[in-house]
Amino acid sequence: QVQLVESGGGLVQAGGFLRLSCAASGSIFSIGAMGWYRQGSGKERELVATITSGHSTNYADSVKGRFTISRDNAKNTMYLQMNSLKPEDTAVYYCRADVFVGRWSIYWGQGTQVTVSS
Repeated sequence: QVQLVESGGGLVQAGGFLRLSCAASGSIFSIGAMGWYRQGSGKERELVATITSGHSTNYADSVKGRFTISRDNAKNTMYLQMNSLKPEDTAVYYCRADVFVGRWSIYWGQGTQVTVSS
């Protein structure tokens, strides 16, 4: 009964910053790779950034140099620091995690809205 809960979204002006959090809870034995995805209005869900359990990271070209993904394995929590936000960053941001609970399964959070005004 694993749950991923995102928080930290909100309304911010262009050029501003936000930090998103994704907290995993439940009967978790281990969490492997995690990632942030986003879905803008009328668009497909796209990868923003990923991070392995060993803290190796990967970013979409559109956010490189502006966003930083990180995780605290002891807290089962992942973060996304978003700086220099642009209106095109407006989307619902989702947390994804590979979780071992007897077997490896993919879990998704409910999403948190990020709106960047111009």
